[in-house]
Amino acid sequence: MQRLLDGYARFRNEVFPNHSSLFAQLARGQKPEVCLITCSDSRVMPEMILQCDPGQIFPIRNAGNLVPPPGESHSGVTATVEYAVKALKVADIVVCGHTGCGAMKEFLERKHVEELPLVHAWLRHAGPSAKWLRSLFEEAGAISLEKQTELLIQANVMTQLNHLAQQPAVAEGLANGTVRLHGWVYDIATGEIIALDNESGAFLPLTVGADDENRRIA
Repeated sequence: MQRLLDGYARFRNEVFPNHSSLFAQLARGQKPEVCLITCSDSRVMPEMILQCDPGQIFPIRNAGNLVPPPGESHSGVTATVEYAVKALKVADIVVCGHTGCGAMKEFLERKHVEELPLVHAWLRHAGPSAKWLRSLFEEAGAISLEKQTELLIQANVMTQLNHLAQQPAVAEGLANGTVRLHGWVYDIATGEIIALDNESGAFLPLTVGADDENRRIA
């Protein structure tokens, strides 16, 4: 806790004074460019990874970077997505998974079902494709847990993009061309991001070229 207090002191004394005009502007309102749905894992720091200033990212964080399907209307995640699209007019939504995701490992191994009943209730939103993949792994047998987790992390991002696309506010934005969806996986060890390529369906290294609309934030 003391480390946090020391950090706050540095922020107040050193960081905030150098950015006081930005914070004064932000105090009047926000206009983030991107809604980023990522895991609550402490090792994933979107503002550091993307080198963003305050006010540029509208973050949603939870175990496993999950988005409940549209039938669950009382979720804080879906309410926040609706606010991002309808109130803040965010045009890009990114679902970002990450390597070594504990939620995905637990989904596969189910080691703590009795100890973590709320976690397992939440992980049901990993969705049909993830459950199908887990069944496939169980039948295959020879795939290592590490590889299973890697594939499940990617499949989970795709599942959550599908859930997102069915949310009324997002579906409307997709239909009229005001919302774009992106799927990423961040590698903690290397700092690399791979992104879902809409044409091939594969995860490829994230690029920032002007002609790569499917694999970048525009």
